[in-house]
Amino acid sequence: MTEKKGLARGAANYGDKEFALYLRRSFAKSMGYSQAALDRPVVGIADTGSDLNNCHRSAPELIEAVKRGVLMAGGLPLAFPTISLCEPFLQPCSMHYRNLMALDTEAMIAAQPMDAVVLVGGCDKTVPAQLMAAASAGVPAVQLVVGPMSANRYMGERLAACTDCRRYWGRYRAGDVSEERIAEVEGNLATTAGTCGVMGTASTMACLAATLGFMPLMAASIPATHADRLRAAEEAGAQAVRLIQKPVPPETLITEKSVENALRVLLALGGSTNALVHLSAIAGRVGVKVDYDRLNALSDTTPVLVDLKPTGEGYMEDFHTAGGLVALLHEIRDLLHLDCTDLDGRTLAERIGDGPAFVDRTYIKSRSEPVSPVGGLVALRGSLAPDGAILKRSAATEALFEHEAECHVFDGLEDLAARIDDDALPVTPETIMVLKGAGPLSPAGMPEAGYLPIPRKLGRAGVKDMVRMSDCRMSGTAFGTVVLHIAPEAFAGGPLALVETGDRIRLSVKERRLDLLVDEAVLAERRARWSAPPAPKRGWDALVRREVTQAPEGADLRFLLPEG
Repeated sequence: MTEKKGLARGAANYGDKEFALYLRRSFAKSMGYSQAALDRPVVGIADTGSDLNNCHRSAPELIEAVKRGVLMAGGLPLAFPTISLCEPFLQPCSMHYRNLMALDTEAMIAAQPMDAVVLVGGCDKTVPAQLMAAASAGVPAVQLVVGPMSANRYMGERLAACTDCRRYWGRYRAGDVSEERIAEVEGNLATTAGTCGVMGTASTMACLAATLGFMPLMAASIPATHADRLRAAEEAGAQAVRLIQKPVPPETLITEKSVENALRVLLALGGSTNALVHLSAIAGRVGVKVDYDRLNALSDTTPVLVDLKPTGEGYMEDFHTAGGLVALLHEIRDLLHLDCTDLDGRTLAERIGDGPAFVDRTYIKSRSEPVSPVGGLVALRGSLAPDGAILKRSAATEALFEHEAECHVFDGLEDLAARIDDDALPVTPETIMVLKGAGPLSPAGMPEAGYLPIPRKLGRAGVKDMVRMSDCRMSGTAFGTVVLHIAPEAFAGGPLALVETGDRIRLSVKERRLDLLVDEAVLAERRARWSAPPAPKRGWDALVRREVTQAPEGADLRFLLPEG
C-alpha cells in the first residue's frame, strides 16, 4: 500500500481513521489554509529560534526563506518549535541537554505529519542533536545552519567569539588587561547573529554535516549575515521537496565510509574535540562505531590544512571566501571515499568537482605546505584511560607532548573554583592539573570545564600553558595541552576516580599513552574505599544517570540506540 503523504500522513486513530483526518483538516483550516494548500506534500521546519539563543537570532528570517523555497517547489511548509540549546544560557551546560533535544526533535518529526523536514540549527549541540534525531526518525531531512558570526574590528584587530573571549580573559586573569578594558572588549566580541566565528564546535559540525551529505558543501561556511545564507535557506526548502519526490532516508547517508570521510575532514580542519563525541553519537544511531585506533591511523595520514583560530589566525568568514569546504575536500580528495552520496544522489567526487576557481592559501594550505603534517586530534589509552581519551594536538604545546610529573587533583567544579586562584595552591608550571567528577554521569553533565584556567599566580608569572586533564570537555574555541573525555569517567569508577594529589602521571603523544604511575596495590586499596556517588531521584537528571554512555560511545542514551 502506498504511504499517504501530506496531512494524511500518520493520522491519529480514534477507532475511525477517516474521522481523524477530517478533524485534522478542519483544525488546519482554522489557520486560514486553503484546500489547495492542504493538498500539497508537507515539509516540516524545525524551528530552534529562541530569545535564549543568541546564535539563532536569525532563525525567523531563515525560516521565511525556507518556506519560500518549499512553496516555489510545490510543497506546504509548516514550522514547529523544538528545544533550543545555547551554551552560555544553560546550566549545568548545554551538553547535558543535547540528548533531550534529540529526543524531542525525533518525537516531533515522527509524530507530526511531514514528508520531509528542514532542520534549522547552528549552536554547537543543536546540529548533532538534530542529526541524531533525523537518523532515528527516518524522515528525509535537510540540515540548514544559521552560519558563523562576522568578526568585528576593534582597536586594530579582529575579534569574534569565543577564542578571543578566552584570550582576553586569560590576559585579564594574568593582570595584563584592566577591568575597564575587559568590559569594553565584552561588548565587541560577538556583534552579529550567528555561531562562534572560529573553527569551534559549531563550525566543525556544520562542515561535518555537509561532508555527510545533509547540505551543500559551501553552505557550511556562509556567514550568518550574508545574503547567500538566505539563498541557502531557500534552497534547503526546495531540497526538502525534492526529497519527497525521491526520498533519501537519513540513515543511508551515515555509513562507515561517510563517517570516515567526516573524520578526515575533522582532522584536516584542526576541528573541535567535541565534534568527535557528537559524530560518535550520530553514527551510533545507525550502529556505526567510531574506533579510536582507526582515528589515530587517520590522524597520522591526514594533514591539518585550515589555518583558523583557535589553532591559527583566521575566522570562518576567511575560510568561506578562501574556497571553503570545496577547496579543503579537493585538497584531500585522494584520502576520501569519493563514492559517498548526498541527498540528491550525487557522489562526493561530483560535489567536489575540479575544486573552486580560487583558493586563498593564507587560510587553506596546500598538501605541500600544511599547517601540520598530521591531524589535529589523537586518541590516548593507558592505565588512566583504559577506554580512551582525546588530545587536540594542533592546539597544544609541542614541548608538553612528552610529559611526566606529579598531579594536583580538583574533585569537581566547586573544588576547582574554590582553589584555582589561591596563591598557596601547590602547583608549578610542570604540575599536571587533574579535574575529575565532571563527566557525562556527573551532575555537571560533561561541561566545557576541561580547559582548566591557568592558576592566577602562574598566569601572573607568564605561564601560558600547562598539562591539564579531565573526564569532561573543552570548548571547540579553546586551546592548550588539554587531555579530555577520559573514559571510564570518575563517576563510573574508572581509574580517574582513584587519582590523588601527588600521584605521578605520564603523557606520551608519541606512544598514544596516558598512564597513572601508581602501584596496583595502592590503587586496589583506594578502589576498595570508593563508592559510586548517589544518583538523582527524578526527572531528566535521573534518566541521564541511568542511561548515558561514555564519551567514546558519544555520550548518548542507551535506550535511544539501535538494538544489537
